Amino acid sequence: MASGSTAAAFSKSMSTPAIDTARRVLRLEAEALARLADSIAPEFETIVDLLAAIKGRVIVAGLGKSGHVARKIAATLASTGTPAQFLHAGEAAHGDLGIVTGDDAVLALSRSGETAELAAILSYCARVGAPVIAMTAQAESTLARAARHVLLLTAAEEACAVTAAPTTSTTLQMALGDALAVALLEKRGLTAEAFQRFHPGGQLGAKLLKIAALMQREALPLLPIEAPLSLALEAMTAAKLGCVGGADARGALVGMLTDGDVRRLFLRAEFPLSLADAMTRQPLTFAPDQFAGEALRAMNERGVSQAFVVDASGKPIGVVHLHQMLRAGVG
Repeated sequence: MASGSTAAAFSKSMSTPAIDTARRVLRLEAEALARLADSIAPEFETIVDLLAAIKGRVIVAGLGKSGHVARKIAATLASTGTPAQFLHAGEAAHGDLGIVTGDDAVLALSRSGETAELAAILSYCARVGAPVIAMTAQAESTLARAARHVLLLTAAEEACAVTAAPTTSTTLQMALGDALAVALLEKRGLTAEAFQRFHPGGQLGAKLLKIAALMQREALPLLPIEAPLSLALEAMTAAKLGCVGGADARGALVGMLTDGDVRRLFLRAEFPLSLADAMTRQPLTFAPDQFAGEALRAMNERGVSQAFVVDASGKPIGVVHLHQMLRAGVG
């Protein structure tokens, strides 16, 4: 199989109609995103302050492709600590306006700013006192004029010149929604612990678990470092964790012996008498409040399958195994 650099060079040299189209579209959208980043105005800060201060939710409204983007923005906001809900612009006038209150703010998406179905939302918001933030490419549109604040999309060519199907414009909407969500996350000071509460399932939630939730606490394989190697091997076998820890007179972990260490000793025809002579000193350890994803990355980097979890004094309180984390979905 070709190496990464060789494969990249080979990929760059390839040229077919489909590949050329893909490169053109991606470059077009990347350039549009760069222009949008340069265009961010001070009003963005005002909008973030407004959304962070509201008592209710951010209602994200749109229709068609803008509606699909609005649904995604609402989900991203909610998952990053800003209560949010999607409102289908076409359903709003048929009862769904009831989800909007005076404590909410409405983020309305329309590239043209002339989506007729948004009219009912705009008039209702004016009656209940919910501020409207427009995300549009037209500063003089009906939507922009009715909104309290405007997130203005830069002029951008759609990727398909023949049909002008929403492509580049929806990419800009999506990215600007992400920027808003992250800015709100940082303003709120959302912690990783709080983020994990919003994501209890899946790999993302598993990575944000604390080591304390995954470690084995009972029957830890731990012996004084003076213990005979034979006793250390018995303890390792009984614990079925593939390791045994060596503790000093205070009970603090000072070394660790794994089944891999034992195999390497025998391959070198070395037969130490005590645990102290065979163990690896200063092994990889974790604190109980470290994140599982962080621990898995460190274990992979060190090439180890298990590690002790120690308290602030260095005393072992658990063992975490690579297989435990993989079963929990961390990997």
